[in-house]
Amino acid sequence: MELENETARPVAVGEFQRHPKDTGSPDVQIARLTTRINHLSGHLSAHKKDFHSRRGLLRMVGQRRRLLIYLSEHAVERYRAIVDRLGLRR
Repeated sequence: MELENETARPVAVGEFQRHPKDTGSPDVQIARLTTRINHLSGHLSAHKKDFHSRRGLLRMVGQRRRLLIYLSEHAVERYRAIVDRLGLRR
């Protein structure tokens, strides 16, 4: 991974952590996936024939969608907050 992506990850995680050692809550997972999706989207715009990475991107988008559905069913306020803060189209 590039240094740019490595520095963006702790910023995204720190913003959504519920406590200092939180790495597995849906909020943090969605933030990490969004960071990775944005990074990989830029890569795919430059490398249009990289189908292996495209498959990984689709897998990450699906995982993020499932986490957002889970969050919307169990914690509506946190769901709305994370969608607004990340700028997702939900």
